[in-house]
Amino acid sequence: MQSFIQTIKKYDLLMVLLAITATAAGIVFIYSATKSYESHYKFVIVQSAAFLLGAGAMYIITKVDYEDISAFWPFITCVSVILLILVLIIGTGSEATGTKGWIRFFGIGIQPAEIVKVFFIITLSTHLSRIGSDINYIKNVILLVLHLCVPVGLIMLQPDVGTAFVYVFIFIVMIFVAGIDWRYIAFGCASFAAFSVIAWNFLLTQYQKERFFAFISPESAPKTYGYHVMQSKIAIGSGQITGKGFFRGIQTQLGYLPEKQTDFIFAVIGEEAGLIGCLLVLAILMSLIIRCIVIGKNAKNPLGTYMCMGVGAMWLFHTFENIGMTIGLTPVTGIPLPFFSYGGSSLFTNLMALGLVLNVKMKKITLNFGPTPIF
Repeated sequence: MQSFIQTIKKYDLLMVLLAITATAAGIVFIYSATKSYESHYKFVIVQSAAFLLGAGAMYIITKVDYEDISAFWPFITCVSVILLILVLIIGTGSEATGTKGWIRFFGIGIQPAEIVKVFFIITLSTHLSRIGSDINYIKNVILLVLHLCVPVGLIMLQPDVGTAFVYVFIFIVMIFVAGIDWRYIAFGCASFAAFSVIAWNFLLTQYQKERFFAFISPESAPKTYGYHVMQSKIAIGSGQITGKGFFRGIQTQLGYLPEKQTDFIFAVIGEEAGLIGCLLVLAILMSLIIRCIVIGKNAKNPLGTYMCMGVGAMWLFHTFENIGMTIGLTPVTGIPLPFFSYGGSSLFTNLMALGLVLNVKMKKITLNFGPTPIF
């Protein structure tokens, strides 16, 4: 018990408090969103259980020095690849989307692509810290691209384009922090533009294309692919400044808002807690992201910096994309809102990521004469 208390005292208590607040608020709004369901208590129980498991994983991660964790990168890489291949073989998913992103054991489902995000941040941080200032050598750039392509390629086979984009964004932020030459980034953007044309014609399903059309003009198909976005915008707009109150959102409680406990939880918050609730959610998430950046800048070595920046990038993309799609600013990709959206794998992953940042924070700053990132 004494060891537990001593460990907790070393945490960044602001981040822990923000994460707990976000999770608790998320559970409340999940309960409200699913109140009309026959088994609505199940969602609260699952989310609460995921929080307890995630908190345990967070504590375990903070007990092991992050430098020691990075030393197991070959094992972490193997586990990541095995999980992403396994889901392609025995995975289940949605018939509507055609994706296979879940592995279910005894009724309990895990989403490997979510959990592997933390593994990817660890292995990429290790990779970057090992090559140091030699990052701009063409051989190292190619190896870094391969480091990205393996998980992204496997995730695209599910196919899960939204999650693949998260990995790409994490990668771009981390190599930028590590000091990659801007010409490589420019070349990468050009290559991505060319790949997008190929993906649109040969890789994306009709359902995924309709999600893009919903982003461009949801009003053109209000009863089909534009339905999600239109109902979400109606819900958020009707909440006005203070919201309609818990269990009083018409779009939410009468079932007009689809995927309301997962992808569109922000619309539930907007309808029932109004603009004030939305701003509080945004303030909590941005505070967590800013703390990641601050802790990363003060890390004792580049490895810690890369880990923090990777976690911050993950949360930033999720926040921007999820909120953006609920108000029609970004395509609907099924990306959950960190800590708030229903999803055991997502919450577990975010708490693991939080543990990684806390781990870096707990280590004292020491003199470092090795390669230093641009921050």
